[in-house]
Amino acid sequence: MIIALSLVALATAVISAMAGMGGGMILIGVLFAVGLAPAMALPLHAGVQLASNGSRCVAYRHDIKWSALGLFLLGAIPVPFIVAPLVAAADPDLLRLVMAIFIALGVWPAWAQWLRMDGRGGLLVAGAIAGIMGPLVGGIGVLVAPFFLARDWRRENVIATMAVGQACGHAAKIVAFSLAGYSVLARWDLLVPMVLVSIAGTLIGRRLNDYVPERVFRIVVRVILIALALKLGFDGFRGWLA
Repeated sequence: MIIALSLVALATAVISAMAGMGGGMILIGVLFAVGLAPAMALPLHAGVQLASNGSRCVAYRHDIKWSALGLFLLGAIPVPFIVAPLVAAADPDLLRLVMAIFIALGVWPAWAQWLRMDGRGGLLVAGAIAGIMGPLVGGIGVLVAPFFLARDWRRENVIATMAVGQACGHAAKIVAFSLAGYSVLARWDLLVPMVLVSIAGTLIGRRLNDYVPERVFRIVVRVILIALALKLGFDGFRGWLA
């Protein structure tokens, strides 16, 4: 399982380095699929994603929009300390349905502007979503993507700025999980190799990104969002009816 999950961590890091999102949600889905309990899978995921996003921060350091991060972090950092203790009681099927709705909206990022959420208010909402949903579902890149994609930024700006925000959010989650009794080191035998390959995946994805046109990038992002929304919606609806 260590080898298999390490390969998944490598692949998802490449995806995130190229698209700025999607890899974390795929990874948490795999961790649940192999039978890890939420109290173990979510802290492990936070540790791996901290390394993955942290390495993206370094790889895209010149493209970060620092001015946009302050408002986002107002919600992304403190809220996990309130939500983390609720992990054990969360209804995973209901969460999947909620995630599917948000991800589907991510296919049409203009909705954030239509709701007048493309300015400071949008960043506050995105931070709150990250803080609330992050400890419960792990991957939040696709949930906050509409608030970043709606901006007139280049692909590298989106990837870099989201990486910083998510890295800070994952760091906060690790501390919050630890205070709630869920240690990120509980499965250090999985954590260490997955962290190492996720950093390598970022370097690979960053290099590949130079060969992928902006238009193709946007299409890839939307395909990822559609596939994730359909999968989560189907799984959540089926489990909710069971």
